[in-house]
Amino acid sequence: MKKDIDTKNDIRVLIDRFYDKVRVDETIGYFFNEVAAVDFEKHLPIMYEFWENILFHTGSYTGNPMKTHQQLHQLSPLNSAHFNKWIEIFKDTVDELYEGQNAELIKQRAMSIATTMQLKILHQSPFY
Repeated sequence: MKKDIDTKNDIRVLIDRFYDKVRVDETIGYFFNEVAAVDFEKHLPIMYEFWENILFHTGSYTGNPMKTHQQLHQLSPLNSAHFNKWIEIFKDTVDELYEGQNAELIKQRAMSIATTMQLKILHQSPFY
């Protein structure tokens, strides 16, 4: 039986494994490796804080993920397949490592975040 996501270290394990997969993925890896040329030494601690805040309400994350993804979209347009692949990898990674209430909650919140970003980025309107 797998354990649930209970600690900040559990988040770090999840995020590290997720980005290991994302970086080599044929559908979305190029966003991280080429388009944004992400410095993972700087990016990963930000993602730890983001997901710790999402799950444990730490209040430690102060960034603007929507703005970051809108800028990325300007550099190389995102589409539904990109969002779908991101959520697929995220959910698969959670399921690979954890099970329990927090594991289910983080998957639900990831899906909500991906859906909101997709709607706002792909369906931009001058009226929003």
